[in-house]
Amino acid sequence: MREVKLSSQLTVLSMGVAAVLWTQAASAATAADMPNTTLQTITVTANSSVRNAVQEDSVYIDDYTPAAQASHLSDFLDVVPGVSVGGTSSVNQRIRVRGLDDTNLKVTIDGARQEGALFYHMGDVTIDPDLLKQAEVSVGNNSVTLGNDAIGGAVAFETVDAADLLKPGQKVGAKLHTGYASNNDELLTSATVYGTPTENIDLLAYYGKRDANAGEDGKGRKIQTEDSEGENILLKAGAYVGSDHHVGASFSRTENKGKFPLRPDFPAGGWNPIIPQEVKRDTYALDYVYSPANQLVNVDANVYQTSTQILRNSDGEPGFEFDAEVKTTGGKVQNTSIVDSSIINGVPGVHKLVAGVEHYKKESEMTRDFGNTSTDEATNTSVYLEDQWQMGKLSLTPGVRYDRYESPEYVSAGKTYDNVVGALAASYEIAPRTQIFASYTQLFNGPDLSQTIFNSDGVDTYVNNDLKAEEGDNAEVGIATTLRGLTMADDSLKLSAKYFETNIENYIEFVRAGGSRTGMNCTTGQLGTSAAPEACQGVINNDEDFKIKGVELSADYRADNFNMGLSYARARSKGEDTGYNISSVSGSGSESGDKYMINMGYAPTNTTELGWRSTYVADVTPNTAGDDNEKPGYDVHDIFMTYTPTQIEGLKATLGVYNIFDKTYASHASRNSIDDAYTDFEMGRNIKTSLTYQF
Repeated sequence: MREVKLSSQLTVLSMGVAAVLWTQAASAATAADMPNTTLQTITVTANSSVRNAVQEDSVYIDDYTPAAQASHLSDFLDVVPGVSVGGTSSVNQRIRVRGLDDTNLKVTIDGARQEGALFYHMGDVTIDPDLLKQAEVSVGNNSVTLGNDAIGGAVAFETVDAADLLKPGQKVGAKLHTGYASNNDELLTSATVYGTPTENIDLLAYYGKRDANAGEDGKGRKIQTEDSEGENILLKAGAYVGSDHHVGASFSRTENKGKFPLRPDFPAGGWNPIIPQEVKRDTYALDYVYSPANQLVNVDANVYQTSTQILRNSDGEPGFEFDAEVKTTGGKVQNTSIVDSSIINGVPGVHKLVAGVEHYKKESEMTRDFGNTSTDEATNTSVYLEDQWQMGKLSLTPGVRYDRYESPEYVSAGKTYDNVVGALAASYEIAPRTQIFASYTQLFNGPDLSQTIFNSDGVDTYVNNDLKAEEGDNAEVGIATTLRGLTMADDSLKLSAKYFETNIENYIEFVRAGGSRTGMNCTTGQLGTSAAPEACQGVINNDEDFKIKGVELSADYRADNFNMGLSYARARSKGEDTGYNISSVSGSGSESGDKYMINMGYAPTNTTELGWRSTYVADVTPNTAGDDNEKPGYDVHDIFMTYTPTQIEGLKATLGVYNIFDKTYASHASRNSIDDAYTDFEMGRNIKTSLTYQF
């Protein structure tokens, strides 16, 4: 696994350039070399395909300026090849990895799972970037340690700690931050206080507020909201007990209030009225680490409870008022042992044994129009073992996991699924700092909770007693290299190339019905007529099997005060029976197109840094007759600079112009249609400025 600071290094691609560089070098850099940032700016870590000593190295890059002013997850996660974020507001942002959204990803905040879907028109990830110090991305599932509900991979968000902000020898400190964005008159203010009252205790308290009006697309049309306000709280405490034990506790809250469209992934209109809505997430977490001077024992454990809630107030109009909540309670214990196999059986090599157990329970509760309350729940228990075996230049990583999943009552009548999956990864160093790697991982995902707003005691959603779990596999091959001393003694060129195939069997799909659409018979689950009295609002069923294929290339060059990154990513899905892609089936726009990115950074002085970022996404054309959801391509450019005056220590100013040419476009990961009335357009030109003072 590697880290790359989102600063001057947005890992970025361009298939042509990366391919040329790769040909010249006859190799490519690790897929883990992804952008990130320093201390509470944002660090994006991309998980490499093979977990071995070399690919777990980390590369830090000073400060990624655009992420320092991030207000949306797309502002920093989009730089990772294979990752895109749809939605243009805080309440409908949705992460996609290789086209699969967060309902098929394991998403955690400080180790706490974010499970369940509240409303399919809204995003399920509620967090403000100003809270974060790191976002670790597993592009694809390549390890049994990820656990259940990670068909497409995982995203692990981590909030800032006192240790990240304290300077050497400092006992107490503070950080003040303010930022302004011109397009939607967004104003962010936040304050963080942190300290170490004793040598073994650290404390942190954060409060932030973000207010905004409706933004405008490149044509001057309002997008998503009339106005909104966000409020964020983070409290953390940690303590070392002796030299072997560390305990920590945290609480974080992200709350967004405002007037949003009833269906936030569509533009507001007569059929999609703007109503007052509130989305709130609370996460409580406790963690414990035991690391004695013993290579056989290194325990990492946590327990947590997180809840996400949607509250709607439609001034009494029936059908729009509801209170929906998903709560997840769980914990995990994992131990890592280092064993020299030559001592045991004479076979040379070092084993890194990772063994763990995880249990979590997810519960949903829904009250519609302040009437009857409906609930549902599901639980999962996993046990896993992985052996990272290093034998000189060769690394082998076999793994096995057992899941016992008790499904929700509304979805599959509480059926229990017992499942065993395996994984095997390998890498070989064919030349100094050059590796070829391959991995194969079996996949499993039990039927998730029904979308909470459709929990209506079985009346509106068809209960499928024969629903099968999603299964399949993910296979990847690639090559990675780091070249040094190309133009000067201390420069480096990191190259990476990867090909992957993901097979999904029994893909679980929610099909909406009602109104003028074809209805579903609530007794049989079969298609009926919308006028039938037994018609359901929707049904959850197994759809066809899908295959996703793609490539991810990246090249990153750094020399002294200059850096340049290029990247290219492509993913295509296709159904086994109809040929339709997942986007066509779900209507959610998961086909993201060929994406090229380029980034350049230059620091002319010790106090100034300049940067440029360009993103080009190609057209997506229908791959099946009858599919008219063609998505036009777009290219967007950003420029930015930071200034840290020497006269005032701890002060930093940032200025950026995003979407310089005021393009009118919609991300392929957002709601996207040939009709503008059904398309979620991105912001036009946006000038952002921010000021941070840390003392």
